[in-house]
Amino acid sequence: MATKESFSLHGENLLKKVKELIAEGNVRKITITDKSGKELMSFPLTIGVVGVILAPILAAVGALAALVGECTITVEREEETPKQE
Repeated sequence: MATKESFSLHGENLLKKVKELIAEGNVRKITITDKSGKELMSFPLTIGVVGVILAPILAAVGALAALVGECTITVEREEETPKQE
């Protein structure tokens, strides 16, 4: 089961926020939409994704950040299941 969370921010903070979310590690998917709700970019993240694979994604996010003013990031997270003893 996954939970969704949204953040509204300006383009200059977009790349920084995406990097923070990736570093958290429990993110399954990130979707970036413009202020009118149009999807600009969406990409899944899996546990095995590392720097070499993320580089083109981060470059695209950086280019997008330069073009958009206000945008929303929707994050789909893995729900942590409580461990049963």
